[in-house]
Amino acid sequence: MFEVWQAYMGAGVRWFELYNEPNLDGEWPWPDGTGPAFEISYANTEQVIAPLMDSWLRWAEWIVAMGCYPGLPALTESDDHRHASTHWAEAMIAYLASAYRERFRYVIANGMWIATHPYLANHFYQEIPGQPALARPPGEQTADAGGWHFEYPYDPICQAHDPGRTVWGGTALTPNGDPNGLIAMGIAFNELLARYANAGPVPVVGTEGGIWRIPEPTDGPHVIDDRYPGYTWLSHPEATLALFEWIAREAPPWMFGLTLWKEEDYYEHHVYGEALAVGRLEGRAPLLKDVPPIETISGDVVSVPMIPGPGPVHGLPDYHFIVLAPGLQAEWFFEAARRYWQTFRPVIMTNLDLIRYLPTDRSLAITVLARSDTITYMDQEIRDVYPNVWYDPVVADTLEGMAQLLDWRADRGRRSAARRPTSSCRAGTRKKSQRAGFRVARA
Repeated sequence: MFEVWQAYMGAGVRWFELYNEPNLDGEWPWPDGTGPAFEISYANTEQVIAPLMDSWLRWAEWIVAMGCYPGLPALTESDDHRHASTHWAEAMIAYLASAYRERFRYVIANGMWIATHPYLANHFYQEIPGQPALARPPGEQTADAGGWHFEYPYDPICQAHDPGRTVWGGTALTPNGDPNGLIAMGIAFNELLARYANAGPVPVVGTEGGIWRIPEPTDGPHVIDDRYPGYTWLSHPEATLALFEWIAREAPPWMFGLTLWKEEDYYEHHVYGEALAVGRLEGRAPLLKDVPPIETISGDVVSVPMIPGPGPVHGLPDYHFIVLAPGLQAEWFFEAARRYWQTFRPVIMTNLDLIRYLPTDRSLAITVLARSDTITYMDQEIRDVYPNVWYDPVVADTLEGMAQLLDWRADRGRRSAARRPTSSCRAGTRKKSQRAGFRVARA
């Protein structure tokens, strides 16, 4: 997985999210396809919240150290008690702030963002001019005029029906909160960061959601909540365009955007082909959101140690080592790797401790020669400890098989199994993409 993240990094990606909707039972499969024996609940700290957040924090620290931005995982936006998004969000943030306060605050201060899944249902409308609690019917909605409301559950219709309702609930009708709006869970998470970690707000991105499902041309109005008008095939593109312009003009500054669910519904639907929203969006120049500087952390932040060993690979690594896994005899190098070494001249390494002494402004590739019964050990000793290292395992169970793999590389000038992207992960970091080969350390 670290190799995958590094590949995306090299292509220019900076925003990463780990895990998906952990408040759904189906997101916790066992290898045999069944689910866990324990209850998936926000109240199950020992078996659910703690391991989930322990692993997430370690991952987030790696992503920060790589110069990128880690996302807190999106929850499915539910008001069912055991799956309730507000209960899960509070359990997650409260645990992180209690168990790892300074480490968590360090991540917040160094690029953390919140992922949400805002499926709006029909919790939006365009008001009748001068009457904010009355909605235009779908056939009269147009993105070319104002009066749109996407602030559910704080909009006038919701407040007129259930005064005082918030994302946390607060009324008899909402015992488990009401997270089903465009910015609702962004509000909840940022309020939790302030309450438990003296931090925030941080950016929020809807990593899936939108006005879904898209009605087909022959469908009637799509209604989920009858307090609001439904939407139709013709009104859906108007509301979708209005949604993005509302994010740019009126949403809180921390609301950065939304990814619509899902691509084939917009471009390759089996009935209508391309949704009208595509043409409506293409026909309007996108608005730029004016985001003022926002302080995301209050007070001092304790520095977290950087990843040990060399820095990330940008283009080509500075150094190239070759190492034999335990149990391989010398002939695995002198016979199987002879032509490979003569072609690329990597440094022969016998002590893995050397890795941690390389400076962080240098990068390293390690080619590991191993059998299938020893590669897991090498994974644990190198790949899992030094994610910045370009890890290049070569696995064969016979000397002849190893020679065949390495000779194939030598014949084709392939130092490693795959090429790495050449883009830098940090602005201003020097690139090695123009270098013809690795720099070789010599005695």
